[in-house]
Amino acid sequence: MIWQDGWWAYGFIAIAGWLATDLWRWLGVIAGNRLREDSEALNWVRAVATALVAAVVAKLILYPTGTLETSPLWLRLGAVAVGATAFFLFGRRPAIGIASAIASLAAGLYVLGS
Repeated sequence: MIWQDGWWAYGFIAIAGWLATDLWRWLGVIAGNRLREDSEALNWVRAVATALVAAVVAKLILYPTGTLETSPLWLRLGAVAVGATAFFLFGRRPAIGIASAIASLAAGLYVLGS
């Protein structure tokens, strides 16, 4: 079998993937431009986005996979506490909070030998 025999499948996947995602993104941009920053709809969107991020973080802490699976729960919770503390102490900068949480988790894993 040569590459040209199955190229249509890759083309179909690319077009279907684009239609399934990009169309909705553009509709979101169009609808989002018409919303006021203090509207209830935008507050709901922010709340849902925040809840999704919180759920992903909670899943990583409570049900980790990979290297995190070998780390103890207290270390994962401690890294989150360090990151949250750094976030609030240094002017609510997400990069500082994330970097400090990762650094404390890495240091803890190094000390434990994981």
